[in-house]
Amino acid sequence: MLKLSLNSNYNGETSPLFTHQAAKQTRAFHQQIDGYQPTPLVSLPTLAQHLGVKAILVKDESKRFGLNAFKVLGGSYALGRLLADHLNVDISEIDLKTVSEKLPKPLVFTTATAGNHGTGVAWAAREMGQKAVVYMPKGSPQASVERIRGLGAECIVTDVNYDDTVRLASQTADENGWTLVQDTAWEGYETIPTWISQGYITMADEALEQAQADNMTPTHIMLQAGVGAMAGGVLGYFADALGADNFKAIIGEPSAADCIFRSADAGDMTPVTGDLTSIMAGLACGEPNPVTWPILRDCSDACVSADDSIAALGMRILGNPLKGDQAVISGESGAITMGILYRLMTTDEGKAFAEQLGLGADSTVMIFSTEGDTNPIRYRDIVWNGAHS
Repeated sequence: MLKLSLNSNYNGETSPLFTHQAAKQTRAFHQQIDGYQPTPLVSLPTLAQHLGVKAILVKDESKRFGLNAFKVLGGSYALGRLLADHLNVDISEIDLKTVSEKLPKPLVFTTATAGNHGTGVAWAAREMGQKAVVYMPKGSPQASVERIRGLGAECIVTDVNYDDTVRLASQTADENGWTLVQDTAWEGYETIPTWISQGYITMADEALEQAQADNMTPTHIMLQAGVGAMAGGVLGYFADALGADNFKAIIGEPSAADCIFRSADAGDMTPVTGDLTSIMAGLACGEPNPVTWPILRDCSDACVSADDSIAALGMRILGNPLKGDQAVISGESGAITMGILYRLMTTDEGKAFAEQLGLGADSTVMIFSTEGDTNPIRYRDIVWNGAHS
């Protein structure tokens, strides 16, 4: 099931926080990390022809630093900025291999996560010789817990939902003198979430460079949102780089936690409460990020609330391509936009909405598969066994 809504708040106003110029700094930081290379931008020409669009471009973040997800971009950049501030040096002077030698003892960084953000923080802390304590909400898959622990971090699963786990991590950090590295913001806590969202725009800068190298500038950009940290940062980048009026931005969320959809409808940040249960664990967040909400409010063209079957559909489409197209292994949170695109182009209700957004034969659609099979057992259950069909 899909709920579709045009964003009546659109005014095209860009953000000074998420710009093409800011991407130069974040990408320069990431480029000096061992193993850095741009993740692939996969073209799916057969699927594009099948759905009646000019091109479909998929940014495959399963290849990012061997961590199977994009989130490390934000966590690593935020830790780099924090260590630079701690040492009173510029971010360009932070060398991951030697930064720990400049500190009398390791710093402790903590965060709450549905999985991928915590993995990124744990990995970055390990690479920089620091410590990480990661909190996860109830129901978190054991595979994610073990992945984080395997990176040397302490991982604690709580008995509350994601948003309450964030509050617990913040409280514990204050009590212990640790540094909270959270990808959402609230009053008095905006700087670090801003750095995290800026870290994500490395991904957008790569994608635009790759698309334009093949003369395929996107006309439609589809982004998934939890709190909106990635969606807002990436949308801000494209609005600055291309001009907000030169493409259509579509934001997708799980129906169980569609806080951006509801906020766009209300014209102001509107939280979603409850268990927020969805297979899209990385998007199961009920409170919008106030740092990135303004750019989502001002520059997104439409919002879509989708149930779990839409994400499962996207996973199967990407993992089992039409002849001539390349397979993309995409997890639940990574595949929601592909599922949405398919439904927009193949159902009567979807086609009417697609027409309003100008989706058609001249459209180049860019989507971001933000994770691979981070939960391999559930991935197989969905793609092999047809779960959530």
